[in-house]
This record gives sequence, C-alpha cells and structure tokens, in this order.
Amino acid sequence: MNAWVLRAAVLGAVVVVLRTVLGFGMVNWPTHGALMRILCLIVLVGAIVSWGLLDGRADRSAGSDPDRGSDLTLRWLKAAVAGGVGSGLVAWILDWLPRFDLGDNGLLFELTAGASFIILLIFVPALIGVGIGRILAERRGAKRSTPPHAHAIAL
Repeated sequence: MNAWVLRAAVLGAVVVVLRTVLGFGMVNWPTHGALMRILCLIVLVGAIVSWGLLDGRADRSAGSDPDRGSDLTLRWLKAAVAGGVGSGLVAWILDWLPRFDLGDNGLLFELTAGASFIILLIFVPALIGVGIGRILAERRGAKRSTPPHAHAIAL
C-alpha cells in the first residue's frame, strides 16, 4: 500500500468520526457547540502534525543529505486531496442515514468547499510537522556527530 493511501484513509476516517461525534454532541448539547468544534479541531490537527513530525524525522534520519530526501510534499498533498474528497463523500452518505446529523450539506458542497477545507486542514499542518521533524532530526544528528571535546580550547 502506498504511504499516501494509508494517510488518506486514516485521516479521512478520523475526519468522519470527528464529524459524527460532533454532530451527536451538537444534537444533545447545543450550547457547547463552540467548545466541541475547537476540541475536534485540536484533535485532528494534533494527529496530523504528529504524523508529519514522524515522517520528517524518519526522512531526515534515513539520509543525511537534505537535497536527497523523500518528496513528502507530494505525498501529503495526495493524501490530503484523497482524504478530503473521500471524507466529504462518506459524510454525505452517512448524513442520509437516520440518527446521523452531519450538517445536511449537499453533495456539491461536500466535494468542493468542504473537501477544500479538509485538504488544507490536512496539508498545511502536515508540512509544518514535517519541517519540525526534519529540524529535530538534524539537531539530534548534529549532537551525535560532534565529539564531546570538539569545542574545547587547546592550550
């Protein structure tokens, strides 16, 4: 399985689960809607940034040359597009089932505006995580490669 397909499937499923939980919460506790939305957003962005961080660290640890690393930008872009469009389609289908309240959005909205929001919500935090992961891996590699007495002044 391609790496981007796994990311798209998992993150698309996380988006659908969070939208379902949010819909359930909005029906039962409508006065807490803002807090629930922020909490769902934090959970989703946290999962994406942490996965991007792991990707960045693994990529930089695999090769010391920064110009020869994997193309994580394209991997995450494909994952974001597939996850955004797929989660929109699944959410639209689930919204037809009884007891599922996912916003009553139409198919055109879910596949365009809704999907574009999810695409950006996956892509941007993932690349931030990749960048942070690469920086952390470089720092750890620099600490390992520098001998402990390299900075001592010879008398």
